[in-house]
Amino acid sequence: MQQVQLSEVEERVFQAVAALEARGHVPYPDLIAEETGMTEEELRTPLHLLTEKNLLHREDSPMAGLDFGPRWCAHQTA
Repeated sequence: MQQVQLSEVEERVFQAVAALEARGHVPYPDLIAEETGMTEEELRTPLHLLTEKNLLHREDSPMAGLDFGPRWCAHQTA
């Protein structure tokens, strides 16, 4: 299995998403920002890069009228 190199910021964001999921929280950008101590603006690039590296995926709200923004979920390894 190939190792993926992550920057310190990418690692922090990925760990925050995984921690939120482990605690049963939905990883919305505002919660990820709170968990990492970053702003939502600062999260945009690392979230995009982690998606490109196939470590996170974006899910849009499945319920019309209840859109709290995208969720960022960690890909589970098999």
